[in-house]
Amino acid sequence: MPPGKWWRGQRPAPPLHHALRARSPSPAKLGRIGAISLLTPALAALIGWAFLKLRGARLTSLDRYLARLIAVPLMANLAVTAMILVLDRMRILFNFVADEGGPVSVVWRMLANLLPEYLGLGIPIGLLLGVLLAFRRLATSSELDVMRGVGISYNRMLLVPYGYAVALAAVNLAIVGFIQPDARYAYERLRYELRTGALGASIKVGEFTSFPNGATVRIERSHDEGRRLEGIFVHRASNAGGWTAVTADSGRFLATDNRDEVIFRLSKGTLINSEPGYTAPRVLRFESHDLPIPLPRSEAFRAQGEENLELRLPQLVQIGRDPSVPNKRRLESRAAFHFRLVEVATMFLLPMLAVALGVPAKRSSSAIGVFLAIVMVVTYHKINEYGQSIGALGIVDPAIALWGPFLLFAALVLRMYYTIAYVPGGQPIAVLDRLSSKAAKLVTRLMRRPLRGAA
Repeated sequence: MPPGKWWRGQRPAPPLHHALRARSPSPAKLGRIGAISLLTPALAALIGWAFLKLRGARLTSLDRYLARLIAVPLMANLAVTAMILVLDRMRILFNFVADEGGPVSVVWRMLANLLPEYLGLGIPIGLLLGVLLAFRRLATSSELDVMRGVGISYNRMLLVPYGYAVALAAVNLAIVGFIQPDARYAYERLRYELRTGALGASIKVGEFTSFPNGATVRIERSHDEGRRLEGIFVHRASNAGGWTAVTADSGRFLATDNRDEVIFRLSKGTLINSEPGYTAPRVLRFESHDLPIPLPRSEAFRAQGEENLELRLPQLVQIGRDPSVPNKRRLESRAAFHFRLVEVATMFLLPMLAVALGVPAKRSSSAIGVFLAIVMVVTYHKINEYGQSIGALGIVDPAIALWGPFLLFAALVLRMYYTIAYVPGGQPIAVLDRLSSKAAKLVTRLMRRPLRGAA
């Protein structure tokens, strides 16, 4: 392995960090979190089907057609959004784990813990774009005109989108209210154990590495992913004031039953030992020597709940109503509680917003509605984050700081939907559509002018 790369001592089978894995959290819980997150589309479909059945709605061929049109872009956008966020974080985590000298496998466990957080933002975006692109396709292919011509109203066509909205809102509530807090705590615990060395011993080639009880190790070369080490130097101080220095041609780490200690088996070397009672250091040449190396002891990680991101919804309510809790903590808990509920409640407005922005004007193929929909949802999300901040500081009551913007956003969405659904020829963004069309024509004209002059 090239110098500077991290390596991990291993017995022939299994690797050392496998033997030390008992010190890290069990991955079973992390696997359940990742599995629930990845099954989000299936859970949403099941809940949506149950909602429609309980409502007593009879699904027609039109409803099934709309369901297929929405499902494909919804899942695609959900997957793309999650992958973009995961890939951006993956690079940072690989650098962090490599710097801390941990096993690469921990990166995937950390990403699994971040997936619920990414889905909390990706699910609303996926629902919005899924419904919007479906209705845009119906409008541009004139299918929407046929449906309207035979008397099918927008309210009737919104039955299936709201089935998706109810299902995804229920899944999102479970994620942000219960799954994400546990996943966030597990993520912070992995970061802590990486920093404290609880995930296993690691040594960088060509550098001096200090261990507890005064042990220092330096390795010149590492081969076979840490199974064969060469150019070894070990220095260890004793509690009585003495020291032991060892040089060896080769060696390897071996796991023991004691999880706080490993054995460094050295071959063909020299050991020098000096103690306060010795008149001269003792020198020993050996063919094989086992040297115990203590591992870093890590303190127990803090309890879950010191941060609001790690608290479930019932815990936030309990802290927000407890008069014995400091006022600052109560305000922070109330702000976090209302923020999560507002984010979930907003999903019931997204189908109407998608219809209002997804249907372009007649004889127009402008995609300004897609762009505006994303801008509106992301901007509203940032406003909610700001409302949570000022609510946690006590500047404004958390309920007002978060539900006030929600009511304004809901009024805007309802007005836009009323315009397209009940006003003859109504188009909520007709002005923006005309301006974007004119701007596109102007840019095209300016780009063609140099080509004509050159000709």
